[in-house]
Amino acid sequence: MKVYETMKTESSQSAWMRRGFNFWPCIWCTGSRVEFIAADYRELQVSIKLNIRTRNKVGTVYGGSIYSSVDPYYMLMFMQILGKGYVVWDKAASVKFVRPIINKVKCRFLITDELVEDVKQQIALKGEHTFELPLKYEDDKGTVYAVFTKTIYAANKEFYKKKLEKKNADQ
Repeated sequence: MKVYETMKTESSQSAWMRRGFNFWPCIWCTGSRVEFIAADYRELQVSIKLNIRTRNKVGTVYGGSIYSSVDPYYMLMFMQILGKGYVVWDKAASVKFVRPIINKVKCRFLITDELVEDVKQQIALKGEHTFELPLKYEDDKGTVYAVFTKTIYAANKEFYKKKLEKKNADQ
């Protein structure tokens, strides 16, 4: 169920991926829920709320659940978009907890055509590219609860293979 308005739709493949994420222990245990994955993998929506799996000692959503509920998605989306000729890794992340979460909040992952084109151009020039992407958890009124920066690394698979070989040879 979409938690943000969008013109995009799910395909049967992206819907199965959403269901798989929601039953995958690494995701399910965060207490979050993948609500929507666009057929082109350029939009993904996640929600989290206070429940038995997310509750901390003071009665709000545990910070570890908040962060881990957004952890893998940009990397996985770029893996789908770029395809098998590329390597994609999560490289770093930062989180700022703005206010405690006690109600349902949502987060939207968006990857634009311009971003994909820029990443491909940078990889074509340098063989690899590292870039940052913003995220935020907000409620239906737009109140922000947590702000994230995800750092993603992407490379041409052949470039990455040679880079690893050189690194291993130097050790």
